[in-house]
Amino acid sequence: MSLLISEPPLQVLPTLARLIGLNEAIILQQVHYWLQRSSNIKDGYRWVYNSYPEWYKQMPLWKSETTMRTAFKNLEKKGLLITANYNKAKFDKTKWYRIDYEKLSLLEKEARSAKNWQTTSQKLADGNANNCQANTNRLPENTSENNNSASHSNAQSVSRLEEEFEEVWSKYPNKKGKKQAFNHYKTWRRASVKHTNKYLLERLKVYMTDLQQNSWKHPMNGSTWFNGRFDDELEVDNPTPANKYEQEGYYDDYKDFVRDDGKGDNLLDGVSDDELPF
Repeated sequence: MSLLISEPPLQVLPTLARLIGLNEAIILQQVHYWLQRSSNIKDGYRWVYNSYPEWYKQMPLWKSETTMRTAFKNLEKKGLLITANYNKAKFDKTKWYRIDYEKLSLLEKEARSAKNWQTTSQKLADGNANNCQANTNRLPENTSENNNSASHSNAQSVSRLEEEFEEVWSKYPNKKGKKQAFNHYKTWRRASVKHTNKYLLERLKVYMTDLQQNSWKHPMNGSTWFNGRFDDELEVDNPTPANKYEQEGYYDDYKDFVRDDGKGDNLLDGVSDDELPF
């Protein structure tokens, strides 16, 4: 039975998975496992370090390393994973990790308080329902006018997202997979109020700088970049693009550089998606 346990299993508590997400819970548990065995003490804390490929070897349950990298990033944004660099060589960018156990404990307490509040509220609601006669005839009818109003509100929300997506998409150099890119964008924007166009445009500047400094790289498909790849760690000489990259028209110039002009002499001219390395 190859699908039953015959290798060291990855463990995760359902409660933790509900709090922070399944992928994030698996990673946090694995980091905790190694922290308990670590002898790396820096600034009064235990640390573990590893590259993404090495982490992926330990947790090969996702189809791609990208999913794991995104989960690591989410844990960093939540403040549950603290990162540092204690490497002796300056060029070594391998991250060191520790868990903020105090923040994790606080998150657990907040979740328990919320659960207790919901339970109490539900009991009160059930009690009121048993003691009071429901006057449903006084509720406003669900008229077509009300439905149209709600639909209009939803349409405005989607319309706004489309406009803001176009702001970023117009600057992205490889316009392949726009529909999928927009779906990824919508999901990402709605996941948190911290997910803004300003952040995405800053990440795009870093990515464009990386392409300029590494001319052998081709811009990945738009559908790929918008699917969390904007959070890739890029080692650029200057994370904030030089002034010439910030000038008006820089993105347009770069788009011209990769656009197919029909002459067969551009980087992406005549290359199919299957032949690209991403």
